[in-house]
Amino acid sequence: MHRDELENHLNQLLEISRFHDYCPNGLQVEGRHDIRTLVSGVTASYDLLQAAISAKADAILVHHGYFWRGEDMRITGIKSRRIGLLITHKINLFAYHLPLDVHPQFGNNAVLGKKLGLIETGRFGDQDVAFQGELPHATTLKALGEKISRTLLRKPMMIGDANKTLRQVAWCTGAAQSYFETAIRQGADAFITGEISEQSVHAARESGVAFIAAGHHATERYGVQALGDHLAQKFDIRHQFIDVDNPI
Repeated sequence: MHRDELENHLNQLLEISRFHDYCPNGLQVEGRHDIRTLVSGVTASYDLLQAAISAKADAILVHHGYFWRGEDMRITGIKSRRIGLLITHKINLFAYHLPLDVHPQFGNNAVLGKKLGLIETGRFGDQDVAFQGELPHATTLKALGEKISRTLLRKPMMIGDANKTLRQVAWCTGAAQSYFETAIRQGADAFITGEISEQSVHAARESGVAFIAAGHHATERYGVQALGDHLAQKFDIRHQFIDVDNPI
């Protein structure tokens, strides 16, 4: 398929025009016109780019791309090596940040919720990025933590009473610890995100609402995979998800 066809489909599907984001969404680095092999990954790191080259990718689809607000705009150092590699090998880089968090079918939050068996009942936060919902059956914090560990293949950090019964949950993948107090006010028994801050520990202890930090990378692996699989099926192109391990 042609690069422009893929870009137009992604931009319309993810409705990028309605978001105020911290980076440009869409095609960030232009490569060859024809796309037969797509590699997806969480972050456009040098390791992912090298793996995509080995996989003979024509395009790379990620959640964390380049050109973040407030960063040094000069193309030097790490940024120069990454972008230079893409240009040398004529590989397209597509990146979608908030649009990929929010999408109701392929979004990080939607797909993580399905994997954990969470039932979405509403949204909250800036641009409705965070989800609120409930568990299908009441369970303990310990049992929920064990399910997260089995599903994400990573033991989460949990602050709270392991034997507390949970029913109402809120979640937002990545670094969304700033939404914890909103989740508390809205009646959540537990909040699931990727990272935790120092103040989150005290808020969890004092409110009695459990805080679960399941990993920034670990919680954001699934949306981009689901989106890549959709593209492969719709356009009859090859798709491979490459997981570059990140303990955060």
